[in-house]
Amino acid sequence: MHKALLMSSPLDGIGYEKTLDALRTDLVNAQYDLHVREKQAVVVLLAGISGGGRSETANKLNEWMDPRHIVTRAFDRPSAIDGHFPPMWRYWQALPPRGRIGIALNGWYYEALSGEAGEDWIKTVNAQEAMFAREGVVLLKFWFHLNLDQQRERLRQLESDRLTRWRVSDEDRAQAKHYNRYCERASQVLAATDTAVAPWHLLDASDEKMRDLMVGRMLLDTLRRSSRRASARPQPVRSSAAHAEGARRLHNLDLSLALDKDTYEQNLADAQARFAAQVDRKKFADRSLVLVFEGQDAAGKGSAIRRVTHALDTRQYSLIPIAAPNDEERARHYLWRFWKNLPERGRIAVFDRSWYGRVLVERVEGLCSPQDCRRAYEEINSFEHQLIESGVILLKFWLQISKAEQLRRFRAREKTPFKRFKITPDDWRNRRKWAAYDVALSDMLGRTSTSHAPWTLVEAEDKRYARVKILQTLADTLRNHL
Repeated sequence: MHKALLMSSPLDGIGYEKTLDALRTDLVNAQYDLHVREKQAVVVLLAGISGGGRSETANKLNEWMDPRHIVTRAFDRPSAIDGHFPPMWRYWQALPPRGRIGIALNGWYYEALSGEAGEDWIKTVNAQEAMFAREGVVLLKFWFHLNLDQQRERLRQLESDRLTRWRVSDEDRAQAKHYNRYCERASQVLAATDTAVAPWHLLDASDEKMRDLMVGRMLLDTLRRSSRRASARPQPVRSSAAHAEGARRLHNLDLSLALDKDTYEQNLADAQARFAAQVDRKKFADRSLVLVFEGQDAAGKGSAIRRVTHALDTRQYSLIPIAAPNDEERARHYLWRFWKNLPERGRIAVFDRSWYGRVLVERVEGLCSPQDCRRAYEEINSFEHQLIESGVILLKFWLQISKAEQLRRFRAREKTPFKRFKITPDDWRNRRKWAAYDVALSDMLGRTSTSHAPWTLVEAEDKRYARVKILQTLADTLRNHL
């Protein structure tokens, strides 16, 4: 292996019991402090040689601490359901909230260690771990190592007992048969993912009691560390070439584009029919569609979404309105609530507002630090790239109206009884920050309109024109992909 194994001197029975009693007390207290602070989440990732005792150690940690605040998941070959989503999807589902501990057996290293993923997956893993660290997730990665003789003896013991023989799989036997080849691949993976924010800890797993004690001690040390992280001096999000490009695209829109009623009705019906026909194609069953709708307040997102969903069977899509995160969502990475709402193959997810709130409303309202905002562009691009690589068809629409048109619509809503609920004090407050949103929007368009996930800018001064353009874009894009 690329790092020296961590080993500890064995203890006699009395010394082990005394050490364990003190460790359990300290672990429970540290776990309670973590739960009360709710500042960080801790993920203990257990990987290693088959027979090394990953599940036994996971059981011990649950026994030594309060299992109500521990989320334990084992990962091996993806299930049929997992196959409907991007590979990282199933790992995001298991991400514990702040204040809790997650135990992941194999974790997101299954694909790399099994040889089913290459360098791109390693890059994704490193990026995800860095992102988790920035969002308050402390990651402890352990590799349990056995030499070949120790592994074969451990597997023999398991198979000789009728209560444990079920735990030895064909995959375990194959790993023992090709031990040297597996260790070589594991060494490469560990070396490539041994980073400053998520280093590997290699343990000698031949002594089961000492193995568990060492994991417990290192977890205790992690829990005791201060949750305060040194932060760099805040730097503003400065203008750039990307900002200038976004501003150019935005301000060059022709907001005078409009359709008369007859042309609108004919074009809308035609575009809806073409869109529905593409969704009904057999090829779409192997894909999924994610639609993102963003725009200024009163830009017509809701009415545009209704024209899109009107063309579909209600069983085909899910509409996800995005508002301020709830307590469950605030306790996790900001992308978690979007990962968990991704559609299965053959289905459509329509996001009324989206993950772009991070670089729009959170930036303008000061809810996101400048450093986090700058990082979010890269994180969002990476997220969308994973969607595209897994077969998701992603379309992002920005509906643009003028400041004067927004004012007209605000006043019209106030005068219309069944639309009064659509205008709130927040809408008027956001309007006073139009210039700040304009700067943030230009940055967003310039930095996140990528070759694999470009923005479609929609001239929405005339709602009829906007609806038709959106549906025509949907129909044409699906036809090109399918």
